[in-house]
Order: sequence, then structure tokens, then C-alpha cells
Amino acid sequence: MTAIRHEAVVPLSAAGRRFDQALAEMFPDYSRSRLTAWVKAGAVTLDGAAAAPRHLLRGGEKVVLEAELETEVTSAPEAIELDIVHEDPHLLVLNKPVGLVVHPGAGNPAGTLLNALLHHDPKLAELPRGGIVHRLDKDTSGLMVVARTLPAHTALVDMLSHHAVERQYEAIVIAPLIAGGTVDAPIGRHIGDRLRQAVRDEEDGKRAVTHYRLRERFRAHSLIQCNLETGRTHQIRVHMAHIGHPLVGDPLYGGGLKLPKRATPELVTALRSFRRQALHAERLSFTHPVSGETLSFATPRPADMDALIAALRADLAANGPDEY
Repeated sequence: MTAIRHEAVVPLSAAGRRFDQALAEMFPDYSRSRLTAWVKAGAVTLDGAAAAPRHLLRGGEKVVLEAELETEVTSAPEAIELDIVHEDPHLLVLNKPVGLVVHPGAGNPAGTLLNALLHHDPKLAELPRGGIVHRLDKDTSGLMVVARTLPAHTALVDMLSHHAVERQYEAIVIAPLIAGGTVDAPIGRHIGDRLRQAVRDEEDGKRAVTHYRLRERFRAHSLIQCNLETGRTHQIRVHMAHIGHPLVGDPLYGGGLKLPKRATPELVTALRSFRRQALHAERLSFTHPVSGETLSFATPRPADMDALIAALRADLAANGPDEY
């Protein structure tokens, strides 16, 4: 555990405000929920005495924060190789491979990205979720940002909640699209299957917006670019399936294997062997939470998607465009 101590004076402008509200502005490195928990535990005093989170301030009081950053995660470190694209004292950006689960859970108690991160930097155990502020599905590859300090964690979570992190994906979908578009449809838990998400009405789902653009059209498939305005679980997979163009290989939303008529043997083999959603997080851009610098990263698609696209191109060249 790491001990911390901070002293500050409540600004006069905070007169009449709640203690917990003012603390969140006085100590922006820590989340409001964490500060409130410390107040309730007596780790934050006001003029030398404990105070309730709802206590109204007069301004000018002395605040002392003395607390310990306790271990937030108990998973064991594991020597799993990481493809780190960028690293500094405050955060790291990595390229997650296909097949790597992000968080331990039922059926995956170990061998996850979190275990690998704890081996790379043991102090991540002091951060919520080991510094992981967003996730990718097990079989989705690509870029993720991980916080290495509590201030960076608080800032990145806030940026994500305010859609200030730009995330761009590449996907292969079923059907030759003519143009791109936007899917604006709420997403929530599927009624009959707890493993799936679904488009729901506004009362049962959360707002979800996906912008997609056609990059390359094949005989019965399309390569598209997707930009997320929101970040719901399985968002691209659910939205593209919702408009009738599921991702190739998607075991939850794809609807099974579909082979084009007269498909070349190479394409048949490529499609039959592609057993995951064809989705890759290719670009990530955000403002560094400490330096204020704009950071942008890109990573090439994995080999299996590259091979599938090559087979789709060769099939198009061999057969010419079809009417779908």
C-alpha cells in the first residue's frame, strides 16, 4: 500500500457547497467516489475534525487528506508477453492480440491481460481494475490505453465518459455495401441470453452510436471503418448485425457461415477457418492526461484478417462483381 497526504484550504468560492463536491474539485487526481469513501472512513478532516460528505462549507477551512492506496486487484502477475506501442510514467498503450481475455472471470481465472499488466508493472495493483479503463472482446485485436497512475486513471475514465477518446475500428461484414452510414440505436442486455447484447428501446438500453464507412467492396462482403461515438459492450457487433450486415466469423451475432456462389477454393478455406469476429481496433487518439499532448496511435490488422482480405480480393478478381 502507498500512503498519501495532502493539505489544502477550502476556497471562499466553495462557501455553501457540499464537502464531497468541493473535494472533487480540490483533489481532481482522485475520483469523487473514492474521496467520499475516504471522508466516510475519517481519512479526510475539516479543521481537524471528521465531517459528513454532505456537510456545507463556509470557505477557508483547512482540509487534511491522509489515506492509503490499498490494493485494488488480487490477481497474480503472469509473464505474458505484451506488445507495447507507447509507454510513459503515466500510461501505456498496447496492441492486444486475438484470443487474450482482458479481465479474469468465469472460465478465465488467469492468463489474462490484467495478469500480464501486473507482471509488467506491479504497482498497477493499486489502481481500479489494474489501470484498465476500457476493454476489447477476447477475439477482437487492437489498441488499448492503460493508466499507470491514479490521476491518469481518473482523467482517462472522465475522457471516455465524455467521448473524448477517438477509437477507430476495421471490420469485415457480410454483404457488399454501397455506402456508409450511422447506426443510432440503444443497446442493452439481451432478454433471453445473458452473454449477448441487443438493440433495445430507450428505457431498457443505453444510447449507442456507430459511424461506419465503406473502404472496400467485394462480391458478398465489405471492408468497413467504424468510429465509435459511444462505447457499449459489443457495440459494433450488435449494430452491424442489427442493420443486416453482421461481422464475418462472429459467433454471437453473425448468423453462421455464408459462402458466395462460385467462391474460389482459397476464399472457401479462408472463410471456413475464420472463427472469430473480423474486428480490429486500428487507431486510438486522445489527449495525454498530464502533458496535454495529443497522442495518436495506429497498428496494422492481424495476419488472419489480412489473409481473409487477400482471399476476398482474389475472389473478386476471379469472378468479377456480383449482383447481390
